[in-house]
Amino acid sequence: MTDRSDPVDAVIDLLAAAAPEIATGLRGRREAVDEENPSGERVMAADVWADEVLVDRLTDLDGVGEVASEERESVVDCGDGLSVTLDPLDGSSNLKSNNAMGTIFGIYSGDATLPAGGEDLVAATYVLYGPITTMMVARGGRVREYELTGDDRHLVTDDVTLPGEPTVYGFGGRVPDWTDEFERFVRGVETELKLRYGGAMVGDVNQVMNYGGIFAYPALQGRPEGKLRLQYEAIPMAYVVESAGGASSDGAQSLLDVEPEGLHQRVPVHLGNEALIDRLERALD
Repeated sequence: MTDRSDPVDAVIDLLAAAAPEIATGLRGRREAVDEENPSGERVMAADVWADEVLVDRLTDLDGVGEVASEERESVVDCGDGLSVTLDPLDGSSNLKSNNAMGTIFGIYSGDATLPAGGEDLVAATYVLYGPITTMMVARGGRVREYELTGDDRHLVTDDVTLPGEPTVYGFGGRVPDWTDEFERFVRGVETELKLRYGGAMVGDVNQVMNYGGIFAYPALQGRPEGKLRLQYEAIPMAYVVESAGGASSDGAQSLLDVEPEGLHQRVPVHLGNEALIDRLERALD
């Protein structure tokens, strides 16, 4: 049961209610539009639409004070209360090939001002639009998984924990662009684990959540800051993974300890079983 007077629950309920609508509304919105997001990436019609749906509803919600979206240049000030960040449609480039994508929310305390760090996060959630629409919710040190269908939210697992024996890995970026240190780490991992990489962070991390292993979009030779955004992708997903008994790293420290410097700041991202993240950090040191 959720407490309807709790603004954190209200934000989670909002995403749970909107997710089936977004999954259905992707149809007919698979084309790119003639604009870029603040990170300089070309966006799809579905990105724009999902952003409008979610931001409009969040800013109308009592208890939400500010909202920041990957698709918007600046923070939307909407009163007093929680700060919410969102990646409205993570992996939207997969629309063309009809592969998995998702939505990511970070929910920060009412005392936080965006951009905010992991110490201010009170909950995080992501939705995966796959064969089944599912939602992972991390709050209070526990992760719960739900299936979403229409107006119904069905609890699948009450306490999600990363399996102790890792099985899968998935790494972004072109292999020739990896640093020598990261490539050496990969060569060891690929002899032990199975490759699972689909090009949407939500889908790839969800593989790790279910099977154990490691996901990374690392620092690249020509892009030491990596590709993924700290505020919209890295911190919320790190919170989910760490709440499920895993670990996160920017290569040297937990992503939850990275000091935010801007709304659209990028950061190298590594998420997975703690032993693998420790091994990664030793390799990159």
